Amino acid sequence: MDFAVHLPLNAVSFGQVSMGILKEMHKRELSPCVFPVNPGNIDLSAYDVSKEFNEWLQKCLEKAVKTHKRSTPIFKLWHLNGSLESYSQEQTLLTFYELDAPTEQEINIIENNKKVLVTSKYTKQIFEDHGLSNIDFVPLFYDKENFEVKDKKYFDDGRITFNTTGKLEKRKNHAKMIKAWAKKYGNNPKYFLQAAIFNTFMSPEDNNRLISEVLENKKYFNINFLGYMTKNDLYNDYLNSGDIVLGCSGGEGWGLPEFHSVGLGKHAVILNATAYKDWANEENAVLLNPKGKQEVYDGIFFHKGHPFNQGNIFDFNEDEFLDACDKAVKRVKANKVNEAGLKLSEEFTVEKTVDKILESIG
Repeated sequence: MDFAVHLPLNAVSFGQVSMGILKEMHKRELSPCVFPVNPGNIDLSAYDVSKEFNEWLQKCLEKAVKTHKRSTPIFKLWHLNGSLESYSQEQTLLTFYELDAPTEQEINIIENNKKVLVTSKYTKQIFEDHGLSNIDFVPLFYDKENFEVKDKKYFDDGRITFNTTGKLEKRKNHAKMIKAWAKKYGNNPKYFLQAAIFNTFMSPEDNNRLISEVLENKKYFNINFLGYMTKNDLYNDYLNSGDIVLGCSGGEGWGLPEFHSVGLGKHAVILNATAYKDWANEENAVLLNPKGKQEVYDGIFFHKGHPFNQGNIFDFNEDEFLDACDKAVKRVKANKVNEAGLKLSEEFTVEKTVDKILESIG
């Protein structure tokens, strides 16, 4: 099959998905032309890659400009903003969209792609409600290569450890979750909260300022904010160290850290909305039903009136969130291993995702 791919080669969520897809294509002995979205800033330092894969990738990169024809179909993984541009007359786009109000610009970009794959049935419905017909749903995958259960004891004091993940921003409801958790469990030695929410798109000073605002300048010995983890094995260790993951983002394209945490057998409090609904259920998580919506605009990543990323995110009730945390604690005490969660790694595989991508390109 003759095709090309255009995707980011970096360590953030898009890059993690890109690497999983490319490794699966390498295993299948496919040889697409590879165009990096970030050609001057390729960063594979987070990954353990074999010599064979590196050689394969280099050949795919080198042959792209030498041999690619615009008549050859291409698969692109990227934001809507930046996806009107294409190396091909026939582009299939996989994108993560988290809001509910597609703009004229976003709709035009979608219409100019042969097909647009989205990682949320909620997003698919949003786009179809706006008259778009070239939309298909493709679930993401559990990354078995980088995330595995560790036979390791992290704490000796009997604590129950909560984890919260993802880059710090309003969309993910970090501030509301952490403030509520601190009110109930703050400075209680039976419970600890580890927050790996460093936002690499902001300076360390801005990260620290926002964290101080979240904590209202109060001190809690049992809340620990972790720095950016540069390697997947470090992040895997972090996910393994928790008992309960908190996933209450108001708008999510999949929720890779929460998903992998549950896949590692961790218990979870998950907002029953957006892409979370495509993998979380009452068996593998304590589901928290949303309560209305709020505007997403934060003046940092989301600006009202801009041509991209407009709309609302889901909200939740604080008391119901804390009740869900108590239910998750009971699940941990009954069995530290979330047996239902372990099934995610078998249900959501990279093989299935790549099959869907290749089917869409063809």
